[in-house]
Amino acid sequence: MVTRPSLPKVLAQILFVGTQIVGKALVEAGRQAGRNARAGRVEAAAAAGGASGTGTGSPSDALTRSHRMTLDEAKMILNLKQDVSYATLVSGAAKAGANDEAKSLLDQVRENMVKNYDHLFKTNAPPAPKGKEGGGQGSFYIQSKIVRARERIEAEWSLGEQKGAPEGEAKPDSSASAEQPEQPKQ
Repeated sequence: MVTRPSLPKVLAQILFVGTQIVGKALVEAGRQAGRNARAGRVEAAAAAGGASGTGTGSPSDALTRSHRMTLDEAKMILNLKQDVSYATLVSGAAKAGANDEAKSLLDQVRENMVKNYDHLFKTNAPPAPKGKEGGGQGSFYIQSKIVRARERIEAEWSLGEQKGAPEGEAKPDSSASAEQPEQPKQ
């Protein structure tokens, strides 16, 4: 005669095995969290070393870390086709002719960027609150990405202008702040 195990005994076995499985998973998750924490400290120390000047990072790399956006990403967001790095613009125009041409090339690129920025900023405006007119069909997140892209490119240009100016005579970029529409508050 075949005897069947009783229901309480089966439930106790299922509970015991399930507890073992969950316990092993929790122990492994704790170990992984410890490994991640140690790795995070190492990465943070490396990033801090690069930001403090002890690393081999360039000033442009420091801008990328502080703005959390590369120059190429900013170009893509603002739909700019040409290279927007200050050094490339100035050296490319300097090869072609006088320093005035370098400034005019930079001004052309700046005008193109402002035109694209204004269009994208207005197009991606979030909807107006209920009962108010205006706004658009965009989102605040996309609009803030557009603002950050412009800030990243302008930071690169101001870095290039500071390098080009004699020490102590950094040129502030007053034209960009005068043309920039009101930014959304975060």
